[in-house]
Amino acid sequence: MLSVPQHSPSRDLSIPEMSSDKKSFIVFDPIYGFIYLTPAEHEIIHSPFYQRLRWIKQLGFSQYIFHGAEHSRFGHSIGVMFNAHKILESCGRAVSMEDLSDPKKQDAATLYHRSVRLGALLHDLGTFCFSHTTEGAYISYGETTRKKNGKGLQDDHENLGSFIIKNTDYEGGITYILKKHSLDPQNISDLVKGVHSSVLANQILHSEIDCDRMDYLLRDAHYTGLKYGAYDRDYLLHHFQVMNVAGEDILTIKNNALHCVEDFLMSRFAWYSQVIRSPRGAKYDAIAEHICAYFLNKGLIYRYTDLLDMIKNNPMRFFRFNDNYFFDLVAETYSSGKLDGNSQVKEMAYTLLLERGARTVRCEELRQILLDKSDLAETDRVVRRAEAKVEEIKDYLKKNGGDKDWVIDDLPKKDISLVKSADQIAKSGNGVNVLLERDPVKISNDSGDIKLLADLENSVISKLQNMTNYIPNVFVSKSFYQKLVDAKIIDAEDS
Repeated sequence: MLSVPQHSPSRDLSIPEMSSDKKSFIVFDPIYGFIYLTPAEHEIIHSPFYQRLRWIKQLGFSQYIFHGAEHSRFGHSIGVMFNAHKILESCGRAVSMEDLSDPKKQDAATLYHRSVRLGALLHDLGTFCFSHTTEGAYISYGETTRKKNGKGLQDDHENLGSFIIKNTDYEGGITYILKKHSLDPQNISDLVKGVHSSVLANQILHSEIDCDRMDYLLRDAHYTGLKYGAYDRDYLLHHFQVMNVAGEDILTIKNNALHCVEDFLMSRFAWYSQVIRSPRGAKYDAIAEHICAYFLNKGLIYRYTDLLDMIKNNPMRFFRFNDNYFFDLVAETYSSGKLDGNSQVKEMAYTLLLERGARTVRCEELRQILLDKSDLAETDRVVRRAEAKVEEIKDYLKKNGGDKDWVIDDLPKKDISLVKSADQIAKSGNGVNVLLERDPVKISNDSGDIKLLADLENSVISKLQNMTNYIPNVFVSKSFYQKLVDAKIIDAEDS
């Protein structure tokens, strides 16, 4: 395991006196134009914890396929904050920027608005190298998840971000800045994790149509050059409405915008299927995750406890935990000979560094298919068939593969669905009013009636609520690919 030096000078994060010039509190965003910041937000953005996000790509290794996709979590998170602000404005729950920026304003409405904006701004603070690409390896390794007397929390970006928010009470730290501006770190942490006492706030930050998804659909479309995320944001924003259910304020969308809602969900469905799960780019993310898992097991990369220690004691070292750190580590271990003892991982590293050598398996058992989740027998048959094919390929590797041959299976870990079905929501609600569930879209009409989108008879999406897009991916080394084709185990198609 890597040791993390601790020395007090690393905590010297004092931020220079901020200019009184209001222009210093404005950023220009390529999607939304000018975005105004409060003093607290400005100070947070200039902390090492937030500046680190400049060096983490939003879409992992998707830039290998869409070379414009070089955008970072830094800009995305500011955009998420801006969308949270616009939703509050639409709902009539916003206060003025003047009030938000005035430290003397400590009334409930102002504090609520400030907190929601900060929850949105900090929602990705704990992002791993290349975003979700390496996060899966840390979750699977589960160093602190399995720790005795631990909380059993996943080693994921939300819990890491929450730790930063609550455990950096030194000058320049996020905890320190929040307290300095009379904001409760635990309150902000609850917002980041989606467990806040306000159902409305949780919905704005974590739901099927939330400030996060509203940003990344447009931003990813802009930088990849694809049009999958091109929904009508202005029309959607105009139709948010707060309604009261059982004494709780909830977020609804007026029925007039039903087709705009459907367009948004279809855009996300296509984006996830054609960008995130597209085998052309997903193979490099899968390879990076596999390499990261190897590094974790061999103690070649910072483990989760190292990250926690750096956050508390050495923030500028944690600042280095970004895409450059991981990519340099892959290059260094490859060129130094540290991977010579594992030819498969070394070949994967070469493939990742130079974007070459990996192939996607094509065969009937591993084709993309829309499944009806209500047909359990058919769904089980398709999944088992894919799993059996993966085992056949891996068995052939054991018997006929060379030292550099490898296989990585990337079968779906979750459903790619348009919307949660009414049955799913009811089962997860534990008897609670389904309208108080955080995730599902709620549609309201002029008479005050509220229904889940999945229950609307005139909604196209409701007719597809049980459909899931099953995209099983399997990737192999170039040398092993030809062996599989020659053995007629897979189809000979260009990947």
